[in-house]
Amino acid sequence: MFDTDKWQEIFSTIKKNKLRTFLTGFSVAWGIFMLMILLGSGNGLQNGVKKEFESSATNTIWVWSGQTSLPYKGMKPGRNVQLVNEDYDAVKTRVKGIDLSSSRYNIWGTNTLSYKKESGSFNVSNVYPDYGEIEKVKMIRGRYINQPDIDQFRKVTAISKLVEEALFKGEDPMGKYINVNGVPFKVVGVFTDDNNNDDNNRIIYLPISTAQRVFSGDNRINTIALTVGKASVEESKQIEQEVRTKLASLHKFDPNDPRAIFTWNSLEELQKFLRLFASIKLFIWIIGFGTIIAGIVGVSNIMMIVVKDRTKEIGIRKAMGATPWSIVSLILQEAVLITSFAGYLGLVLGVVVLETIGSKIESQFFSQPSVDLNIALYALLLLVFSGAMAGFIPARRAAAIKPIEALRDE
Repeated sequence: MFDTDKWQEIFSTIKKNKLRTFLTGFSVAWGIFMLMILLGSGNGLQNGVKKEFESSATNTIWVWSGQTSLPYKGMKPGRNVQLVNEDYDAVKTRVKGIDLSSSRYNIWGTNTLSYKKESGSFNVSNVYPDYGEIEKVKMIRGRYINQPDIDQFRKVTAISKLVEEALFKGEDPMGKYINVNGVPFKVVGVFTDDNNNDDNNRIIYLPISTAQRVFSGDNRINTIALTVGKASVEESKQIEQEVRTKLASLHKFDPNDPRAIFTWNSLEELQKFLRLFASIKLFIWIIGFGTIIAGIVGVSNIMMIVVKDRTKEIGIRKAMGATPWSIVSLILQEAVLITSFAGYLGLVLGVVVLETIGSKIESQFFSQPSVDLNIALYALLLLVFSGAMAGFIPARRAAAIKPIEALRDE
């Protein structure tokens, strides 16, 4: 049953010691507030990194050429490795476990795009159809590059929304021709890219076969992109090694040469970042929990003072027949009240700050800092439990007071 008299006594004690109670409650509130902010910031960093990875397929292996650094079968180091169409075909058809694939041919230097009187410098990427899925290109009109475009060397292009706005000034670009370094290409699609990187939005895509023919690319390629489906990190690393071995046999270099070709396994790198952030979260919990413990120690100390100040009163209560549990519950309830109320205020303030100010913070590696509601509730329950523990030692001491000794206390 709800004991009104007991709660009135608790509030009366708190009222008599306003400053002491405020400072103790503030330390508890500050502890859980900082825990919420730290956890939210950790999630913001993790969200930012995930967003960077998820701008393209997270299971992609990227391959690009380099220069040999080790001698191999009588050949000296320092040979340039130039990837070609045949390399891409060999990797695509002979290495198992590959899902999507595309090579990319770069046109170096300034690429000028123009339509009527409008012109500008933009990026040109020459690729296969799968590249749209690898880079998670979202078509808003028309279509992306397709296989007939590759096979028939069509002069077609898919342009970004930003390119459309810069060149067409509100005119519908579909079916119109833009000049790419002086060569006309028909616009067959308009896309958008959620990546915050401006380079991913100032771009057009051309069929790689057409670009190699028109811009004197011969059979050269610069990059190979491969996705590995649902492969695990270990399986993706095995596929990566098979790709390196295949290219080593084609270009006659040591498969263990670290500079002949370069690879980047996005699945492996993502897992590294996730493990890093798991460690960061653990560190945040340790720091936050330590801050909360400091507040809880403050609660325990104030309850010890309360017991000392009320020693004579407790002795009188026991002399009049008060049970040890009634004494213990009185001290525990006061400790839990201070801890819970202060902790709740700190938790709410932390969530409000994250939802109002934090939600407006958006950068390349920091996005949408927030705290999971379940974690916040668990933190509050932990705080309540800690408050009970903070009051237990003083409560046990109060229950052990002997009436005759309490009455002699000055």
